[in-house]
Amino acid sequence: MVGFLLWLLLLVFCWPIALLALVLYPIVWLITLPFRLVGITVSAVFAFLGALLMLPARVLRGRPA
Repeated sequence: MVGFLLWLLLLVFCWPIALLALVLYPIVWLITLPFRLVGITVSAVFAFLGALLMLPARVLRGRPA
């Protein structure tokens, strides 16, 4: 909602830039999509490695002494 209100404010003050932003937003979104997918994948790999490294401690902690 805030982004829309900022765009409306830009439309009032400088409508050519607002229309250019409206046209370029989907193109920029498509260009940055692979980088976001790589970021999600790297984050998932690090979470998996962290869980794998902590697995022995979790198994040993679960045993009654």
